[in-house]
Amino acid sequence: MNLFEKIFNYQIISRLEDSGAFMVTAHERAWLKTMLGHPAAREAFTPETLEKLRSILEPDETLDTHRYLLEKARSVEKQVYHPLLRTVRRLIQGKSGICLSYKVKDGRVHTGQHGCPYKLEYSMVKREWYLLWFHLRSHSFMSTRLQNILSLEAEPLHPQTAGAVGRKIGKLLDFRRSEALIEIIPMYNEELSRILYAFSSFEKDVLYDGDTDTYRVKVTVMGDQAEYLLSKIRFLGKRVRVVEGNYLKRRMLEASAKALDRYGVGESGEALSPSS
Repeated sequence: MNLFEKIFNYQIISRLEDSGAFMVTAHERAWLKTMLGHPAAREAFTPETLEKLRSILEPDETLDTHRYLLEKARSVEKQVYHPLLRTVRRLIQGKSGICLSYKVKDGRVHTGQHGCPYKLEYSMVKREWYLLWFHLRSHSFMSTRLQNILSLEAEPLHPQTAGAVGRKIGKLLDFRRSEALIEIIPMYNEELSRILYAFSSFEKDVLYDGDTDTYRVKVTVMGDQAEYLLSKIRFLGKRVRVVEGNYLKRRMLEASAKALDRYGVGESGEALSPSS
């Protein structure tokens, strides 16, 4: 394990988190100070928070992006930040109800929909923010793109109603939630930080067996996240293997069989001749 892997060792990071400390490198501080100079920073943070961050980072230097980065022609990308993020986050923290109007795929608009916001979720595949909320009239769990929300207002929510909604959401999510256990092959422990970064968008716990020097990542997956998790596992290749998770194991077996067949490799592992 090289010096940089020791700096970012998971055990060190987890102990720092347990103590309430957060480790930030000089490069990360410089990157943050540079990003705070972007016009979008004024929309992403409140004036007080922005001023406090700039004050803390005053001694640090900014990144000289002109020396190291060259931007080539590209297609227009969607912005990660959305103007509704701050508003929705405060409503969720305040356990407030909402009244919103939004449009759906076919262009229809639903107005005056009453509900309870639960969570903000970012789709790494579609690169869009979603609001997960509970519809009070239809008693259904909804997922709405922030860009499709036309208006959103806070509404008072009785504590008893909020408690009942919370229990219903918990039952719905338990039904959709599944877990997978992914083992990191010990010979690739030196790439631990890179492997854990691949799973950074998932809710996860990292387990370590000192006797075998083996790391295992327990990943919690919602019903619509399984395919994205599969893409990460395929990306990591032989560095990891799925230990628990029947669906993931079956899909990985199917993909492996198709790849072997495509490249003419028989069951014995030997390449087949063109005449066979």
